Amino acid sequence: MLYRLQDLVDLLPWQDWAALALFVFGWIGYAQFASRRARVESTLLSSTNHYRRLWMIQVTHRDQRVVDAAITQNLASSPGFWASTTILVLGGLLAVLGTTEKASEFVSDLPFAVRTSMQVLDIKLIVLLAVFIYAFFRFTWSMRVYSFGAILVGAAPNVDVFNQGEADRQEFGDRAGKLMGMAAESFADGLRAYYMSFAVIAWLVSPVAFALGTLAVLWILYRREFRSDVLAILRP
Repeated sequence: MLYRLQDLVDLLPWQDWAALALFVFGWIGYAQFASRRARVESTLLSSTNHYRRLWMIQVTHRDQRVVDAAITQNLASSPGFWASTTILVLGGLLAVLGTTEKASEFVSDLPFAVRTSMQVLDIKLIVLLAVFIYAFFRFTWSMRVYSFGAILVGAAPNVDVFNQGEADRQEFGDRAGKLMGMAAESFADGLRAYYMSFAVIAWLVSPVAFALGTLAVLWILYRREFRSDVLAILRP
């Protein structure tokens, strides 16, 4: 059902709009913060990008690059798995949208859940659907970029060409490592969307739970990307 803009504004209470604004701007703001902070501070992505560059430089020292092709294929399999999973999630959400009345009865039975109309539940499900659609596009783009990286590794000159100075090892390592890093960043964006989806699920309970869930997810993301034990080990 399509709603006019004014009807949509009137349909949701101000608490829901405030929680939704916190979710949207919190997600976008955190993504921008993480991207800019990575330039001056070690994060999981920037630290692993360092090793991706070293990996690509090592490629220039090997005549047989079967291992490198296997690693690239293995890395591409992860976003492929998550993209397939996301398709199933999207199908389930579309099915729920077709049976909103039953879904509304189920949500109303949740502990501490605020009773809402079917139209409001539709909006919440559409927001959740949008989150997973974004995740799907990021996962599939990650798969494509990994395939571009595989092509770059396959097109790398032989060791003799690098040894004779006809090709620059550092230039190749920088370019190929950056491409692999872009694939990993796209994959991380998809996983971040999955984390944020749990905050939207909390919206089914109440706008307060939605807001608290958003803050909790952002805190977890920050701790894992900037303050985790894994980062302490990976930091160059």
